[in-house]
Amino acid sequence: MDAKARNCLLQHREALERDIKTSYIMDHMISDGVLTVAEEEKVKIEPTQQQRAAMLIKMILKKDNYSYISFYNALLHEGYKDLAAFLYGGLPTVSSSNGKDLDGVITSYVRTVLCEGGVPQRPVVFVTRKRLVNEIRQKLFKLNGEPGWVTVYGMAGCGKSVLAAEAVRDHQLLEDCFPGGVHWVSVGKQDKSGLLMKLQNLCTRLDHDESFSQRLPLNIEEAKDRLRILMLRKHPRSLLILDDIWDPWVLKAFDNQCQILLTTRDKSVTDSVMGPKYVVPVESGLGKEKGLEILSLFVNMKKADLPEQAHSIIRECKGSPLVVSLIGALLRDFPNRWEYYLRQLQNKQFKRIRKSSSYDYEALDEAMSISVEMLREDMKNYYTDLSILQKDVKVPAKVLCILWDMETEEVEDILQEFVNKSLLFCDRNGKSFRYYLHDLQVDFLTEKNRSQLQELHKKMITQFQRHHQLHTLSPDEEDCMYWYNFLAYHMATASMHKELCALMFSLDWIKAKTELVGPAHLIHEFVEYRHILDEKDCTVCENFQEFLSLNGHLLGRRPFPNIVQLGLCEPETSEVYQQAKLQAKQEVDNGMLYLEWVNKKTIKNLSRLVVRPHTDAVYHACFSEDGQRIASCGADKTLQVFKTETGEKLLEIKAHEDEVLCCAFSTDDRFIATCSVDKKVKIWNSINGELVHTFDEHSEQVNCCHFTHNSNHLLLATGSSDDFIKLWDLNQKGCRNTLFGHTNSVNHCRFSPDDKLLASCSADGTLKLWDVKSANERKSINVKQSFLNSEESQDDTEVIVKCCSWFADGTRIMVAAKNRVFLFNTDTSDLLAEIHTGHHSTIQYCDFSPHNELAVVALSHYCVELWNIDTCSKVADCRGHLSWVHSVMFSPDGSSFLTSSDDQTIRLWEIEKVCKNSATVLKQEVDVVFHDNEVMVLAVDNVKHLQLIHGKAGQIDNLTEAQVSCCCLSPNLQYVAFGDEDGTIKILELPNGRIFPSRIRHKKAVRRIQFTADGETLISSSDDSAIQVWNWRSEKDCVFLQAHQETVKDFRLLKNSKLLSWSFDGTVKVWNIITGRLEKDFHCHQAAVLYCDVSPDGTKFSSASADKTAKIWDFDLLSPLHELTGHKGCVRCSVFSVDSNLLATGDDNGEVRIWNVSRGELLHPCVPFSVEEGVATHGGWVTDLRFSPDNKMLVSAGGYLKWWNVVTGESLQTFYTNGTNLKKIHVSPDFKTYVTVDNLGILYILQILE
Repeated sequence: MDAKARNCLLQHREALERDIKTSYIMDHMISDGVLTVAEEEKVKIEPTQQQRAAMLIKMILKKDNYSYISFYNALLHEGYKDLAAFLYGGLPTVSSSNGKDLDGVITSYVRTVLCEGGVPQRPVVFVTRKRLVNEIRQKLFKLNGEPGWVTVYGMAGCGKSVLAAEAVRDHQLLEDCFPGGVHWVSVGKQDKSGLLMKLQNLCTRLDHDESFSQRLPLNIEEAKDRLRILMLRKHPRSLLILDDIWDPWVLKAFDNQCQILLTTRDKSVTDSVMGPKYVVPVESGLGKEKGLEILSLFVNMKKADLPEQAHSIIRECKGSPLVVSLIGALLRDFPNRWEYYLRQLQNKQFKRIRKSSSYDYEALDEAMSISVEMLREDMKNYYTDLSILQKDVKVPAKVLCILWDMETEEVEDILQEFVNKSLLFCDRNGKSFRYYLHDLQVDFLTEKNRSQLQELHKKMITQFQRHHQLHTLSPDEEDCMYWYNFLAYHMATASMHKELCALMFSLDWIKAKTELVGPAHLIHEFVEYRHILDEKDCTVCENFQEFLSLNGHLLGRRPFPNIVQLGLCEPETSEVYQQAKLQAKQEVDNGMLYLEWVNKKTIKNLSRLVVRPHTDAVYHACFSEDGQRIASCGADKTLQVFKTETGEKLLEIKAHEDEVLCCAFSTDDRFIATCSVDKKVKIWNSINGELVHTFDEHSEQVNCCHFTHNSNHLLLATGSSDDFIKLWDLNQKGCRNTLFGHTNSVNHCRFSPDDKLLASCSADGTLKLWDVKSANERKSINVKQSFLNSEESQDDTEVIVKCCSWFADGTRIMVAAKNRVFLFNTDTSDLLAEIHTGHHSTIQYCDFSPHNELAVVALSHYCVELWNIDTCSKVADCRGHLSWVHSVMFSPDGSSFLTSSDDQTIRLWEIEKVCKNSATVLKQEVDVVFHDNEVMVLAVDNVKHLQLIHGKAGQIDNLTEAQVSCCCLSPNLQYVAFGDEDGTIKILELPNGRIFPSRIRHKKAVRRIQFTADGETLISSSDDSAIQVWNWRSEKDCVFLQAHQETVKDFRLLKNSKLLSWSFDGTVKVWNIITGRLEKDFHCHQAAVLYCDVSPDGTKFSSASADKTAKIWDFDLLSPLHELTGHKGCVRCSVFSVDSNLLATGDDNGEVRIWNVSRGELLHPCVPFSVEEGVATHGGWVTDLRFSPDNKMLVSAGGYLKWWNVVTGESLQTFYTNGTNLKKIHVSPDFKTYVTVDNLGILYILQILE
């Protein structure tokens, strides 16, 4: 050892001896080959911890530089960073040329990279398999920084994971090829919910400082996109290691231009993904020499000195490293039992436990049985308890501390004994320990202890209840995530149905769990345990499922919404509402703000038929041409056919060897086509289910299929991940044409209504139109360019075009990509319209109605929306699915549409019912009068009715039909005035409905109308830029206020017969409404003035403008007192506090700012928390603001409603409306009642809960 290193060790010897735990340090040093098992035993026999540490340091001082480095790395890895820092200065330099193989010693750089990436440590006894390790490294070098796949495959228990981990334990490989790091993910057998959790955890690890996003991805699609961006921007040139992949569909979530090393039992799993692929087969077992080497290390003998029985034992172990390790661990404890253990293995005394296995695991079962039998009785019981562990789940020691009622050190000692005997594996990251079983060991324990499993799970729950209250689980505790993820599983497996229902039907649990991991896993549990939950209370289960379904898109947001406030929006009969009301009342006493939606209606389930024909996700469903049947396909590999009217099953076909991605009826309804991940296209007889054709010319999974509309000459088009589209003639055996042109997967294809063209969408960002007759490309539309032209981030330009749908006459085509729908002219390729569905969702699918302008769009946040493409307006929201919706399709007559979802259901929706529920909707311009504890709302609906709504009582009076453009109530509620689109104005007397037409009129549509305080005079403004003031009874004394050069935005009555008006021309004017004289003319802004407010003391006014500034003015001065700068968007509103000392402003970026009026200084912005880049704080423009009478609270309207603490700028409460884009908020004088209308036309009358 270098003198410098030796002196450093001696200098800090005392501190080291006092603090370190030797057992874990020695494990690392044994793995590194610098300490022998005999030396470890010598240390262990010392009586105290300090003496053991002294003995270890004494040994290290006699060793070389490699021992010093290994000791330093072990300290670092075990969390002794302060002690490692002492030794850092003495680190000797080593090189691979000084006679020692660097494979044996891991540099500090390698250890740090692997530790941060979660790569498992070497097993207790480790034997390198150099040929295989080098082969894996060579393949990784071949990736050469480009995306690709290296697959290590072999049967279970052959050591694939150890080899993969060992391959990256190489300084040069990491430095040259993966400087961005290595990230290990234990995948295993997963359903979609489990995979989403794995992806969420990986994204959290990769984005630990939350610089990209503060909310978890809500579905696999979003997680895949997030992972791509993180790997591209934050961890370029890094390696992703996916351990134990079972299913090809899992790999698709990682198929996004990464460098990937994976282990699997099935080498064909990578068939479904793109890019270069390299394969390393692992022979089914260790060679004889390697097996003997493991035994020799366990028993601390030279290989040549091993007894003859050792050779027979290796033969009986069938080369499994796991089995050899189990026997080796037994022999270490009982070195004279070679003959005995060999006899046990040969006699098959322990009968084969596994009945349902595809491999011969007899040797493993024997070895496991022997190992367990040799344990002390108490240790046997502890090991039996581990039967409740799940595959691929690493359990923190703290969980087992709770299970066994022990201190951490006691538990770690027990588990370490299992680890030493190869009965358990340990992952260490810093000071935290996580334990797991090999899959085969889980199988063994499950089968062996099957009769006890229920009781073992029950014990787990009982112990949890002793140690934890649900509301006290802290995210900081290392066992917290385990309980949130697996508590329901343990309860269900323990048949503790009452406890499971209490858990799942608890608003507290939903809040805690969704806040940590988002709603997807919880929704999955409701589906998984539905049979148990329905048993207890079917209605309550539906209440909670509906609540999650309706609010799932909100429960993944940051900042996390107040779940009690969301619960208060549920129907009053709902269990969710009742729990929320109870909690809200308790919290209101502590000063919390909550709002009751006074006029809410019962949330209606709008789907006419719900069927669950599949046992897994439904990827596609379609109508037959006569509309009488529905075909569906999905992840369970089946094709199902059932009646549209009743859901009665007609056919069930095991259609493919892998997931079925799409299905289609032929025009004559005789055939159904299916296409699959297995790369095959099949044609079935739709009546009897017989297979008619199989086409297998695609080289990757087939994503879509569609028949021509003409039954005289049936053609089928298919699109595949091999980038090709193929046309098949059902009268021929092979492919008629292959269409080349796309440079990435083809996701969707559709024939035009006249069958002359075929449209295709691809992950290359384009929509292509092909001539069906010649099979030539007619034109290509670059959809990606539409994103580049917008304000979207330029460096994230991957645009996957998901699907397309033709308009009935074939002149227009609709295309979906990311969160937008585009409408193109098919002749000119011109973009005709664009619909932006919102920031937080991805469009999964879209379809045009065959008979009108309606389009149905499926979104990733479980919602389906109906849009009018001509007006680009949303017609209806259809919620009900519990997971993301994969496809939507209109019926041939356009009267209904189908949706198919990951929640295993297909729903049939009637257009009339869906639209009727959303049919009579209000326009957003309403007038509100707060009168005698009642809220009177005057509103216009979309069917031209003028309505007077008694808000709290719920009574609606239809007053008249007219083309109403604006309306107002007189202060005494005796009269209504309303303006028309043609410029006319009418007055309606409320008690009798008598109408007085006015002779006074505007040249263009009336935009604003108002009574004066005495109710005798009317003031109106219009698109014609004039304001009119007249006595409506006598129609005399009419005054025209005409000086604005552009449309008047709005006006405000002042004292002493004065009027303030502002306009798009950038000016604010003060008028005398008796004489009509322009008294003051303020040239306020270069751009439009969007809002003005007058201070309550009458001395000042504010102006807010599209030029991104606001100004404060004195009525007596023509220049501003203060110009308020700093907003990054149009300033759309401003309001003075009641005491005139403060001004609040709101902009189009969703920011609210509070200013000191006298000094013109910014006091603070109102921001809920830091929000994601590119997401408006307020969910959109801030359009209106109001202060409370005591100036302590502020309410703002925008994408939703928010209440703020004026003093601190903190958010007090958020009310999420069903729609968005709130234009105005009306507030009662006591600041306890609020009225607004969202862009879906839903009226909200909210009252503060007291």
